[in-house]
Amino acid sequence: MPTTRLAPALTRRLDDLASGPRRLLGIVGAPGSGKSTLAALLADHLGERAQAVPMDGYHLAQVELQRLGRARRKGAPDTFDAAGYAALLRRLRDQAPHDVVYAPDFRREIEEPVAGALPVFARTPLIITEGNYLLLDDDPAWLPVADLLDEVWYLHVDAALRLERLRRRHEQFGRSREQALAWIESTDEPNARRIEASRSRAQRQVVWNPVSGCYEFGPA
Repeated sequence: MPTTRLAPALTRRLDDLASGPRRLLGIVGAPGSGKSTLAALLADHLGERAQAVPMDGYHLAQVELQRLGRARRKGAPDTFDAAGYAALLRRLRDQAPHDVVYAPDFRREIEEPVAGALPVFARTPLIITEGNYLLLDDDPAWLPVADLLDEVWYLHVDAALRLERLRRRHEQFGRSREQALAWIESTDEPNARRIEASRSRAQRQVVWNPVSGCYEFGPA
């Protein structure tokens, strides 16, 4: 299996984004598209010039989802603190020179957000944030997010591969095959359709080429 790489055109644009004052780059895509993997690769390429900060840190806690009656739809737009996420992005845009902004992370092994897990330093020029709903335009709670990002890349992968990744992920964290497939059909795929409906709002499309093992810019 080839080593995963970033295409030259992609790294050139990434280097440009990290060459000046603070900028925020968003990576968006349907569940299972590999957003966190791509964000980690981009951050690794830039080293100290970048920090990855996931949207998933703003998942509502399981106890709150149960109180709201939304636990069976975990991952849907209304199971996140969208206003809190937007507030974090504003803080990151306006970060003072000596401030440290602490962002939450999401730990899949416990299926819960963890507050204050990611320190973001003012000297870091590029913040890479990834998540499902960065471009969502049919929910007022999410509308401010896109305007807080300097650029958004939409990550597209083959649908069959994406669904297989989702199934394996659900099984890895405790669901049976039947439960995983049922969750994908009832929750992940309705969310995916909403996400894909907003892909035209992205400034760039990123495609993973499984033959070369390379992330490339696709057609606009």
